[in-house]
Amino acid sequence: MILIVDSGSTKTDWIAIDRAGKILFETQTLGLNPQVLTNHILKERIVNNFELYKFRKEVEAIHFYGAGCGTKPPRILIKNVFSDIFKNCIEFSIKEDTYAAIYSTSEENSKSIVCILGTGSNCTYFDGKNINQRVISLGYILMDDASGNYFGRQLLRDFYFNRIPDETAKKFEEKFDLDAESIKDNLYKQPNPNTYLATFAKFLINNKDSEYCQSLIKRGFVLFIERQILQFTDAKEIPIHFVGSISFYLKEELKKCLSKYGLHAGNIIRKPIDGLLKYHQKKLQHSNH
Repeated sequence: MILIVDSGSTKTDWIAIDRAGKILFETQTLGLNPQVLTNHILKERIVNNFELYKFRKEVEAIHFYGAGCGTKPPRILIKNVFSDIFKNCIEFSIKEDTYAAIYSTSEENSKSIVCILGTGSNCTYFDGKNINQRVISLGYILMDDASGNYFGRQLLRDFYFNRIPDETAKKFEEKFDLDAESIKDNLYKQPNPNTYLATFAKFLINNKDSEYCQSLIKRGFVLFIERQILQFTDAKEIPIHFVGSISFYLKEELKKCLSKYGLHAGNIIRKPIDGLLKYHQKKLQHSNH
């Protein structure tokens, strides 16, 4: 059994296939970001899943693509967690989620810029064979422009600084627990503060037609375009693909911002797991012949 895994900070999609590429089961767990979760929590989130626990001894290969896996120590942590659970597994491939975005949106031998705009954000260059990651992400506190946690943070700041128009602020207050102690507890004492911040971004999506929300969306996208996409000199000549819920649900606003810079959106998909499945099925077909 082979597990194909796409993990963001919020949720993780799993597909199990056999050596012929046939799907055995699909399931989902909470996010498995090793930058913000302990070894114990990572294990707990996996073994609490019925299918994964039931078939843990049958897994012989794992292809994991995850947020927070851009450097070696978190990749080692994930591998150690998997080794403890899937004891008969002999093949581990642990890569950052950027690879999942590339494999699910880009054509082989074709240049593209591939961006992630979900709970977190990232951007990389794909030359058709290799990736060029010029800016290493320093996580949700210092980076992640235009991500779910970026927009959540801005909404909370604007609310507390009285920068949200009264009517919109009232809607925001009715939708969420905005008590200061509750916010601080979630941010500084609970696991996954980045995911907590990203929950507020749903408000932005649901109220995107308001003048305030439009302004905030544009501000975030402009930051991302100028700091990430425009670092690549041929950005105006190649497609720019996007993966993640922020880019998917705000695609019209995103396209509008891109066009002002002479940039062209390519594929915009919500989650890459389906594309990853096709990618690995194709690889299996080649290895079986």
